[in-house]
Amino acid sequence: MAEARIAVIGGSGLYDMPELEEMEEVRVVTPFGPPSDALILGRLAGVKVVFLPRHGRGHYLLPTEVPYRANIYALKTLGVAYILSISAVGSLKEHYQPTDIVLPDQFFDWTRHRSSTFFGEGLVAHISFDQPTSPELTEVVSEVCATLDLGETRVHRGGTYLCMEGPAFSTYAESQVYRSWGMDIIGMTNAQEAKLSREAEIAYSPLAMVTDYDCWHPDHSSVTVEQVITYLNKNVATAQRILKPLIAQLARTPPVCAAHSALKYALLTQPDRVPLETRRKLAPIIGKYMPE
Repeated sequence: MAEARIAVIGGSGLYDMPELEEMEEVRVVTPFGPPSDALILGRLAGVKVVFLPRHGRGHYLLPTEVPYRANIYALKTLGVAYILSISAVGSLKEHYQPTDIVLPDQFFDWTRHRSSTFFGEGLVAHISFDQPTSPELTEVVSEVCATLDLGETRVHRGGTYLCMEGPAFSTYAESQVYRSWGMDIIGMTNAQEAKLSREAEIAYSPLAMVTDYDCWHPDHSSVTVEQVITYLNKNVATAQRILKPLIAQLARTPPVCAAHSALKYALLTQPDRVPLETRRKLAPIIGKYMPE
């Protein structure tokens, strides 16, 4: 099977990467069911990349329905070591304006109906998650963005992403509570991706692209669907401008990330007590620590 070290997960609006060359679709079978869509392998700036639309082409998966475990597992089987995650978010602070990009370094997981781990079934693991995004990878993202002329788009390093269940957006009361907690942006997908990527020893860095202010903002009621779509389209165009030089830089100088050895001290079950079926199921993830 073809491999790629760098993956891009596309969110709302980013369902393909038109600049990819030598494209091929790969269907990966996982123990957690099928991924959101076929994985698209290709080359960008001469670098082999794999692209996966989070919600499927045509956007048919709710945030809760996204098969997060299958997605990350499939990327791991293709040899992915770095994930760049593109997603649309709402702003919980005046400082983060529509079309801005936030590179969050913290998550608050407010979801209720999702599986966020590969482990269980006879194997216990507790990953370190105090830094849920990869600081080494995010540093590269930040440095590359600083070299580009992104027009009115501002890039903010750091911030807390509150991950809500959805699919409904926040009530006014909820939005005010999130602000009182010190949250910066709000979305519906990235927390699970971050947790599972860490368990899979993949460095994960989200590019959270602001489409609007959440409903706390006094001007929220005057924002039209057309305006939000306009901002969404601008964000997609900005993401595509960033990805090509960013992927080229990652290929030239791939960062050594702490995430790449996240399981070294995290697996607590004695190897001889782990069921063979679980070993086989998780072989792409735990194989270097617990061979079959």
